[in-house]
Amino acid sequence: MSAAAAPVLEARGLTAGYGAQAVVQDVDLVVQPGEVVALLGPNGAGKTTTLLALAGELPLQAGEVLIDGVATRAPLHRRSQQGLAFVTEERSVFKSLSTVDNLRVGDVETADALALFPELEKRLTVRGGLLSGGEQQMLTLARALSRKPRLLLADELPLVVKRLLEAVRGAADERGCGILLVEQHVRKALRYADRAYVMRRGRIEMVGATAELRGRLAEIEDSYLTTGQGEEGAHDGGT
Repeated sequence: MSAAAAPVLEARGLTAGYGAQAVVQDVDLVVQPGEVVALLGPNGAGKTTTLLALAGELPLQAGEVLIDGVATRAPLHRRSQQGLAFVTEERSVFKSLSTVDNLRVGDVETADALALFPELEKRLTVRGGLLSGGEQQMLTLARALSRKPRLLLADELPLVVKRLLEAVRGAADERGCGILLVEQHVRKALRYADRAYVMRRGRIEMVGATAELRGRLAEIEDSYLTTGQGEEGAHDGGT
């Protein structure tokens, strides 16, 4: 029998923070190819810090990150060259450039972007700064997914959530992209994800298949998704 393929992303004992302060500690998580994994938690739980560490934007204080089974400490631009896409909460569009020029700068074929989001076709000549918030998010995600990454890290897709989550789910199902998605809309996330991790106060408190977690929604929302006092969030962008 052939050996099972390595996870596209794995964290082992990941500890990271800012200066000497550890915001997240002993985080273990796995994303398989073709799998959508949701990272859930209240504001200040450490979700954004976790993604920054996984992306290579924040140095590890302890533990390791493995991509395709190989430990890496490479910075984000190197990981991007190796097939990682990182979509931040900030919409990264060039506001003075048209939609089509935004795609060209990202080295993306317009046809590929429109296959994901046909809504953008009528907005191709519109400057990025004049697009609606939802259209900017579509453009940002289109640029990331059109490059056919093996791994996508996405931090909050707060607008037109259904359309964006459909595109994320399609990238996993049709292209085998492994996806780690930070999402505040818990019930919607669990409709599109295969598995989920629930984070609170910088640690993973719960993990399971979404079918199991949907049966524990009340417990999750009451016990883990309510922001408590003293949670680490001062440096974590509120997430």
